[in-house]
Amino acid sequence: MSEADPASTSLKSVWEKVERQRKELATFTDYNSVAYKAAVAEALTTISACRDAINSLSLFSNNEILEDVSTNELKYMLVDAYRGDLLLKQHDRSTRLSTLHDARTSYRSFLSLCDSYALLGPYEKKAYQLSDKISPMVFSEIHTDAAARRNAKIERYKQEKELKAKLEHLSNLTPSPNVDDEDIRSLYLSQIELAVMQSLQQLEGIYLEIDILGKAPSEEQLLEQRRGRQEEDERSRRRKADDNYSDRVDPSEIFTKANGRPLLSSDGKPLRPFTLLSNREIVKGGVFGPGHRLPTMTIEDYLEEEKRRGGIIEGGGEASGRQPEPDEDNLELADQETYKARQWDEFKEANPKGSGNTINRG
Repeated sequence: MSEADPASTSLKSVWEKVERQRKELATFTDYNSVAYKAAVAEALTTISACRDAINSLSLFSNNEILEDVSTNELKYMLVDAYRGDLLLKQHDRSTRLSTLHDARTSYRSFLSLCDSYALLGPYEKKAYQLSDKISPMVFSEIHTDAAARRNAKIERYKQEKELKAKLEHLSNLTPSPNVDDEDIRSLYLSQIELAVMQSLQQLEGIYLEIDILGKAPSEEQLLEQRRGRQEEDERSRRRKADDNYSDRVDPSEIFTKANGRPLLSSDGKPLRPFTLLSNREIVKGGVFGPGHRLPTMTIEDYLEEEKRRGGIIEGGGEASGRQPEPDEDNLELADQETYKARQWDEFKEANPKGSGNTINRG
């Protein structure tokens, strides 16, 4: 199609506007500013109008080969790649998932067009075919070996760096009137080749983000969680604001009968072992039982039981050295004591001190 045609002239002016808007977006640093969001929305409107114009003119066909496309029309093959880039610059969380799918469609449309004109290399063609599946692991299927994947990424990085250097060189030549058609065509083809590499990288990032968003809680779930926290904070605030609120334990509420037995006596003395628990710990305890045996009686109960079984010996101390006072009215007991004393005196007379020690005698 001739550049003199009104439709072609209009398309050229719209495309120049697209290029100008893309350069302006690259100057922004605050991607959350109102001005940046407005610029992205305006650029998307322009690129959509440009794509509609290209489709209405039927510039590209599956029945053509690359040589059938004029040099001036080659740059228009980038329209869907540019649209995908602009879509990813939108960061509205509420519509992010649909935006990612829309960008995916644009990138795949661009790659499909390049494939129809045999502009994809072996790796790019296989990656494009696999990109039909939405999975974060789709591009790792090209090289199953980790070392091969790493080497492939290094090689693609080198190719991208060389392409950018070539584009910079060719871009400096285009303003000159002496630049021939072959140089301009080489420039556009290099731009397309670089866009193919970047589109595949963007698709890989899109699939990873889609997978993450699929596992993240929805807006409704986040709102419900936030509402639950606010209600809990409000209940806590009301409890503390209550005039009757106290951090002290209230026996009338907490230490009432459990399992049919009271925990405290009227004067506050523990009657059996107990543990203070928060509401959360009580709920948890209902699910996960203790891994140890809890006491079944108080210390007083245990001592009383041991005494009954004869396991406790009473006495000892100062009381054990005290002799009971003799009962002077008990004549039988007095006779027994007198007899024992007399036997002891006779034993001492028959066995004087030292009589048993014969070790050192000659």
